[in-house]
Amino acid sequence: MVELTRARELGSREYGLAVVIAYRQNGSPYASVVNAGIINHPVIAEPVVGFVAQGGTKKLPNLRLHARVTVVFRSGWDWVAVEGDVELAGPEDPLRGFAIVDLPQLLREIYASAAGGSPDDWRELDAVMAEEGHTAVLLRPIRCYSSSA
Repeated sequence: MVELTRARELGSREYGLAVVIAYRQNGSPYASVVNAGIINHPVIAEPVVGFVAQGGTKKLPNLRLHARVTVVFRSGWDWVAVEGDVELAGPEDPLRGFAIVDLPQLLREIYASAAGGSPDDWRELDAVMAEEGHTAVLLRPIRCYSSSA
């Protein structure tokens, strides 16, 4: 997908900062800024947008209830929006076909894709991410559009 390549490029210019539009329990939208990147899905190996949600936040119950989100990557006036359904992989959200023991590596891959470096650069955060109940959010693209479309 050309748009995912463009999203990766724009995200890399902004340290992976992207805007997520998700939905509250009452159905109203809300926006949040996250570090997001393009990774291969850990089970099906297709490109997805990945970001991390900390356990105990309102974001996770909302994502469990309304699994549709939009992530917007931007740099300057250029932007790419990726819409789709999300899957969660975390301590309270088993992902079918994914071994929970591999969660620290997946979280590191997401951070490395978003902020740069290699997954090994993020290894020292494993204990903090486990303690805080970090969960991988995997957005499977259904529709992409951009400022250049």
